[in-house]
Amino acid sequence: MSAELEGKRILVTGPTGQVARPLVAALAQHNEVFGLARFSKAEDREAIEALGARTIAADLGTGSLEQVPQDLDYVLNLAVVKTGDWAYDMRANAEGVGRLMLRCRNVKAFLHCSSTAVYEYAGHEPRHEDAPLGDNHRSMFPTYSIAKISAETVARFTAHEFGIPTTIARLSVPYGNNGGWPYYHLLMMQNRVPIDVHPERPNVYNPLHERDCLAKIPGLLAAATPEVTTVNFGGSQAVSIEEWCAYLQELTGFEPVFNENPKAFGSLQIDTARLHALVGPTEVDWKAGIREMVQILAPQLLKH
Repeated sequence: MSAELEGKRILVTGPTGQVARPLVAALAQHNEVFGLARFSKAEDREAIEALGARTIAADLGTGSLEQVPQDLDYVLNLAVVKTGDWAYDMRANAEGVGRLMLRCRNVKAFLHCSSTAVYEYAGHEPRHEDAPLGDNHRSMFPTYSIAKISAETVARFTAHEFGIPTTIARLSVPYGNNGGWPYYHLLMMQNRVPIDVHPERPNVYNPLHERDCLAKIPGLLAAATPEVTTVNFGGSQAVSIEEWCAYLQELTGFEPVFNENPKAFGSLQIDTARLHALVGPTEVDWKAGIREMVQILAPQLLKH
């Protein structure tokens, strides 16, 4: 962790999530970290506190945010709600980011984690930050893409109106020793469950290892301005589902079964030029990252 993120007061929302939890663990070693979530399960709250963070039980959609400190240095908003209930999901994801930004309006930087799911499907063309938006993930998560687009709009408005330095990072495929999409695919391969892929193959993404995610956070915070910096946030290597499943087969012997489905998400490769200009390329090789993931989460499945 860079010196820029030492001795700071940092709020992380969604701390129990696959992306946020490793960040909380790393940041809490050198900072005062607060983790905000609903914490409906006592064991989730205990787990985050065991990492060294202070917990705040709150619902971004309906609850009070009075427990959130107003003298924070940074906010990392990684909370996401996808219940399928349109009214609630829009309140929690879109209105929630506005409420949180107003509560924390004096921060040095606010990092809002969005998703490449905001982009309209466009085949194999890498999506740049000004590419058309669309309801990309409706087939599996009906509210997700629309809620993410709405949250970005609220974040921009709030940043502009109240002068809050903000970065919107559109996350690609996060993975690592806490799991992720490639790990789900491994479990599907193990159990001979078909993996849906779009017929316009290969299905290409930019997987982002958790260490690269952590390493780029200081730069993304430094890039925040009240005009709002919007940037794709994925790995520098473009890799297809077919490629990482083939590598998982090489590691474990489990053969993937692909099911071509026109309703599958489809290729979502990103243009990384702006990311590289802001914070440089990522460093974890995708094969090394996936092998490490299997070694940590399911070492018994490795052939060698």
